[in-house]
Amino acid sequence: MSSADASAQSRRCCVLSWEQVQRLDSILGECVPIHGRGNFPTLSVQPRHIVQVVRARLEERGVVVRDVKLNGSAASYVLHQDTGLGYKDLDLIFGLSLTDDKTFRLVKDVVLDSLLEFLPTGMSRDRITALTLKEVYVQKLVKVCNDTDRWSLISLSNNTGKNVELKFVDSLRRQFEFSVDSFQIGLDSLLLFDRCSATPMSESFHPTVLGESMYGDFEEALGHLHAKIIATHSPEEIRGGGLLKYCHLLVRGFRPVSEAQMKMLQRYMCSRFFIDFPDINEQQRKLEAYLQNHFNGMEHKRYDCLVTLHRVVDESTVCLMGHERRQTLALISSLALHVLAEQTAIPALSNVTCFQDQGISFPNH
Repeated sequence: MSSADASAQSRRCCVLSWEQVQRLDSILGECVPIHGRGNFPTLSVQPRHIVQVVRARLEERGVVVRDVKLNGSAASYVLHQDTGLGYKDLDLIFGLSLTDDKTFRLVKDVVLDSLLEFLPTGMSRDRITALTLKEVYVQKLVKVCNDTDRWSLISLSNNTGKNVELKFVDSLRRQFEFSVDSFQIGLDSLLLFDRCSATPMSESFHPTVLGESMYGDFEEALGHLHAKIIATHSPEEIRGGGLLKYCHLLVRGFRPVSEAQMKMLQRYMCSRFFIDFPDINEQQRKLEAYLQNHFNGMEHKRYDCLVTLHRVVDESTVCLMGHERRQTLALISSLALHVLAEQTAIPALSNVTCFQDQGISFPNH
């Protein structure tokens, strides 16, 4: 590695403070419910425990885990808890080699088998198959295998939207959407401390925990998090273009680092979104799922997000035919009106005007 590369790598990383290590330890020790379907019981899972169980069982089966990291909104919360965003998913990344389909299947089987560990004491496990566990406790299974990306995701069900997401990554070209969600925090030193130290952690005696920004410059990205700044690059590399997350951040009070640059990037966001979701039914499913997953407990923000999305799509979409663009805008308008009607504090209906075939004229806030 050249000195320039070493310098760039060092700028990506930072050692966590004692206060940040305490927040990380608290998150890893929190009991998260995994809700079962039908008559199956709710599992109570500590993130640190499921990491330890899954890692041990993978290594028993000959799969070497390079490292385990906390990713996304939970990592951002560890670094700065006063963003107003909180955290939703517990996104845990296992670094390993996914050489073939057999390894992909092995990883899935190990995770499902690990869930047996968390079933209530006294519950018979004899007739519970991997298929049953998948149907009952898994919300989402994803497998990606192409020239640049080799990874799989197993998302465990939680009715409040705080899913435990286990991601197994061999390679992943794009690992963030915006600088404020680009952080990954290594867990290995803290988990090793759990196993090996009889002395509790303290400010003067705790493991060294390293954080990294996949955006590139840790201090710059952390500054964006503190100042509620929106920054990214090459949004056309992001699935969905980062469009929905961008609107979400705007609604939560974040602002672009450069209005002029962001106006240009909005076009790339919209273009990539419509490449990934070209069909109007796909768009509807994506929007409804995003609103459900990201605004649980903040339903009043869903309308604001849709109003913002309508404005961005209207201003920045250049890749659609005229009728396709109108169709998408009408969909967003329809969803916004539906959300508005569901809210308990409904704004005066005189502020919302409906036009046949033209969607909604949104009130200015």
